[in-house]
Amino acid sequence: MSRAVPYRRIRVSGTAHERGVQYGQQAREEVLHCRTAYEEAFQKSVGWTWAQAVEATSHLVAPVEDAFPQYLDEMRGIAEGTGVTFEDVFTMNARTEVIWAATVRQSEAERAWLARECSAFALLPSRTEDGHTLVGQNWDWLVHSFDSLVVLEVEQPDLPNFVTVVEAGLLAKSTMNSAGLGVAVNALVTSADTAQPGIPFHVLIRAFADCESLSDAVYIASHHVRSSSGNYLIGHADGIAVNLETVPGDYRGITPILPVDDALVHTNHFVRDVPGSRDVAHYAMADSLVRLQLVQRSIAESIAPLTVDALRCALSDHADFPAAVCCHPDPREPRWQQWATVMSVVLDLDARTMYLSDGNPCQNEYRSLTFEGLLDKPSRLAVLREQLEGGSRDIAS
Repeated sequence: MSRAVPYRRIRVSGTAHERGVQYGQQAREEVLHCRTAYEEAFQKSVGWTWAQAVEATSHLVAPVEDAFPQYLDEMRGIAEGTGVTFEDVFTMNARTEVIWAATVRQSEAERAWLARECSAFALLPSRTEDGHTLVGQNWDWLVHSFDSLVVLEVEQPDLPNFVTVVEAGLLAKSTMNSAGLGVAVNALVTSADTAQPGIPFHVLIRAFADCESLSDAVYIASHHVRSSSGNYLIGHADGIAVNLETVPGDYRGITPILPVDDALVHTNHFVRDVPGSRDVAHYAMADSLVRLQLVQRSIAESIAPLTVDALRCALSDHADFPAAVCCHPDPREPRWQQWATVMSVVLDLDARTMYLSDGNPCQNEYRSLTFEGLLDKPSRLAVLREQLEGGSRDIAS
């Protein structure tokens, strides 16, 4: 499956609520499509009505209110701008928790949610041809997302500006900010994924967008109770990266993984022991085992320094088709259960440039997106660092 029309770019600014209203107004068509598509997906895949999904996520509002009330302001603004309810928008942002909680409950009774998911990577300067830090991924999801993805560009008054490729109505997905931080993600699911009270997966990604350093991001992940499992691959233009495998709960459910030979790759199963629970990937995302082998071989173990073009080639791999690194719809499945690589993205954290394939990378060249100075906003930490390093140079001279 391909896509003839590039994903729309949307620029928002102002307060959290104002940004949400602008987002909802500009992406109204995509938000409504996303809402309708998930109503169908929940009903057909896990047997829940939309009202049941809303009810199943209502207990997650309070943890977000306690930790990140500004993100609820954004969601209320999205709802107002789109003309839907806050509960609709919140449920979309908690759709990971809806899906996996239902999947875990049904796993011993019947086949529930069959997923094709994401292949992510980070490459530090020694592994790239231009010496830049690159973070990226293929994002594989239901084919309805071809009609709901947007490139959201966010200008904030007191925090880093950021850009994210995201399903319209959700707060964040693959993200790069003006402080030089980049985030790629993988869904993970364990026997403990019962939508317990905590911060939803996509809300935590949004929190990373506000971080100015890699340590900030690790702190955020560790100091809040998470509602669901998830993998967060986070890099910084300083030439550093970390991968966080997480299960529901607090800091005890985080397993950090550091780069090996200046590279990280991850798919949708735990590569380390799962704290206090069991990995359900073999049931829910069986293709993850093959995809990890392929991206390990083509990206992490590549001998030559990699370019963006070489990464597009690696992310276009069709081995184990159709559940491949470059995923295509499986004709054996009904349309509502068909998956594809909805987008492929490489984030150049040094140049603050996004390389985006609007659909499968095997069929769509990367667009090079720059952001007219949006990501040139000086980080408060970078300014302080420059002052300190300037003073050190003066002393040395």
